[in-house]
Amino acid sequence: MNLRVTVDIVLFTVKSGSLQVLLVKRGVPPFEGQHAIPGGFIKDDESIADAAIRELYEETGVRNVFLEQLYTFGDPRRDPRGRIITVSYYALIASDELSLMAGADAAEANWFPVNDLPSLAFDHKAILDYALQRLRNKLEYTTVGFQLLPQKFTLSELQTVYEVILGRKLDKRNFRRKISLLGILKPLREWQATGRKPAQLFQFSAARFEKLKDKGILFPF
Repeated sequence: MNLRVTVDIVLFTVKSGSLQVLLVKRGVPPFEGQHAIPGGFIKDDESIADAAIRELYEETGVRNVFLEQLYTFGDPRRDPRGRIITVSYYALIASDELSLMAGADAAEANWFPVNDLPSLAFDHKAILDYALQRLRNKLEYTTVGFQLLPQKFTLSELQTVYEVILGRKLDKRNFRRKISLLGILKPLREWQATGRKPAQLFQFSAARFEKLKDKGILFPF
């Protein structure tokens, strides 16, 4: 049996008030012209993680992002080219760091809201759904949500990240009370202009979050 291995990367960001995923339009068969998650075959001389980093950059121009292995998908019928197993990853990037370019195997690279996706090639819809569930599960006990924010952000921007990942609205007062109790934000003497009045900017305190995690303190939203 000729077994081959690929990597596929689900890249999320928050923009225009929604959680969005990066898709490429395939420029080669199979599924030429159809949208897919960025990815490709692993080279003989590279690790799986290195392959994920390389493929993401080659197909989209994106690099230096949060990247975590997700799951291995190996249905024997998942790829018409033969017996191909894929090791999937999910990645996160803040919207202020976005700069896309399509690579050699991709005709286009564009962002799509997770609740309004085109038809996807291979089993990429199942991979994307799995990545979204992982992201939601990790939101309560890791710093993952802050990977989608700029270094300086408002409380409204933070709440938006939580809402678009969870897929539901959160009570503003309750959300801010829980965040305040955690003490994981550092208030700055900087303000951001808004429609009504300036909003104070904050930074995330990773050290404080780690102390809370060590104590097993979680604040589900």
